Amino acid sequence: MAEKIIVTENLVKRFPVGEGLFTALDNINLSFEKGEFSGIVGPSGSGKTTLLNILGSLDSPTEGTATVMGKRISSLSHKEAAQLRNLHIGFIFQVYNLLPVYTVYENVEFALILQNRSATERKKAVMEALEWVGLENMANKRPSKLSGGEGQRVAIARAMVKRPELVLADEPTANLDAKNAHVILKMMKKLNEELKTTFLFSTHDEKVMAYMNRLIHLEDGKVAKDERMKKVNSKK
Repeated sequence: MAEKIIVTENLVKRFPVGEGLFTALDNINLSFEKGEFSGIVGPSGSGKTTLLNILGSLDSPTEGTATVMGKRISSLSHKEAAQLRNLHIGFIFQVYNLLPVYTVYENVEFALILQNRSATERKKAVMEALEWVGLENMANKRPSKLSGGEGQRVAIARAMVKRPELVLADEPTANLDAKNAHVILKMMKKLNEELKTTFLFSTHDEKVMAYMNRLIHLEDGKVAKDERMKKVNSKK
């Protein structure tokens, strides 16, 4: 039986709005197995990013449970949640969030410094991650010298350098043209297949959806449809 890396049970998230409460997620019951390449899709305001934030231990459910790699998110202390993120989860956002004063190498290395890895270990892992995304020759460049596509590839290398079990990608192609979006998606699909990393996307971009093996459609904070897709060949 395949290992379940994420399980949510009757998950509800409410936010205070004025004098009342807004229900962003309503009774979400989902599970994801190790190695999935899946998308949470739906219009803006459907709850996609809220769900990703909870699964990434950046937020907690109001009711119900979210269990990620055997850890119940709502029961984690701030330190335990940070440890879960630092050791096991990679994040890719539509805004690359690269540190402008550091080189490409240093931006990717930062995640490993937080893990107290040795300099030798860090160098090997960083250069391997930059090779994955085809930027090994740009290690000494600053983010200001990169194109949008290159910046997002650095963000992928930064997420993957610690070889996380889970990568959460929130609208990762939103700021890219179609050509670069396809390059990025093929790259992530290849990493998913080679490293067996679980990828979970939040998106409403049809280009992204075409690469997914599974699509979970959210509408008004509820799961409207959960469908398995035909596999996409990342080597095209």
